[in-house]
Amino acid sequence: MAKEESPYKADVVKGKVCLITGGGSGIGFEISTQFGKHGASVAIMGRRKQVLDAAVSSLHSLGINAVGYEGDVRKQEDARRVVESTVKNFGCLDILVNAAAGNFLVSAEDLSPNGFRTVIDIDSVGTFTMCHETLKYLKKGGHGRNSSRGGSILNITATLHYTASWYQIHVAAAKAAVDSITRNLALEWGTDYDIRVNGIAPGPIGDTPGMSKLVPDEIKSKTREVMPLYKIGEKWDIAMAALYLASDAGKYVNGTTLVVDGGHWLSQPRHIPKEGVKKLSRDIEKRSRDKPVGVPTSKL
Repeated sequence: MAKEESPYKADVVKGKVCLITGGGSGIGFEISTQFGKHGASVAIMGRRKQVLDAAVSSLHSLGINAVGYEGDVRKQEDARRVVESTVKNFGCLDILVNAAAGNFLVSAEDLSPNGFRTVIDIDSVGTFTMCHETLKYLKKGGHGRNSSRGGSILNITATLHYTASWYQIHVAAAKAAVDSITRNLALEWGTDYDIRVNGIAPGPIGDTPGMSKLVPDEIKSKTREVMPLYKIGEKWDIAMAALYLASDAGKYVNGTTLVVDGGHWLSQPRHIPKEGVKKLSRDIEKRSRDKPVGVPTSKL
């Protein structure tokens, strides 16, 4: 866990109830922790009971009001049960964070249609299913709401599909769909129900399952060489972005995906060493000046 002090007041989401899928580990758990530290009650959803129990115990040790529910975002009945249990336990729901995701490195030719479908089902269909099941609780005037405003949704996405990514065709397709879901729900539900829907696109984040699987130590150093800020991000960075978007600080932000990656998706290999740029530029200019200027001839 990061050691940085939060730039937000400790009560920035006080009284809010937040449901976080994938909230028992990685980025999802850091979001759960920071939301709880800043006053929210937290429900986390995941498929592994042991992970959930450990996460809830850790949150309780920090004085955070938290519960855990087993469930698979791919199953509508699980989504409905977890959402209803959250509202029954806390009385309402204010924030949904869709952080559950699936990923692995694989070339397109070695990826089976079933493997492709699995990631689409978790990331894309799962995100929509959770949004669908929370609508009646998040909408303005919804069940249990004591506010004249609607709630908010945060979808954890990625930057893989902004250009293209090696061995990530399944995730790139899934996250492109998530970004589209974010924009469309922001339009429809923002207009009809006063629900803000935004996304966060993390870059490489240290000490996460995704980082260990997708950027193992064998290639980590090469990744850093082309990153603008020359460092791996922290889970804390994503949690702080989530607090901004879910709190009143982001009350006029809707339909946006906030990229939190240190400029990583802009990275390109440096084809020319910086020390050689000036010399190369001078040489090119000299050749250009020395080159004879041809006299244009008319075709008439």
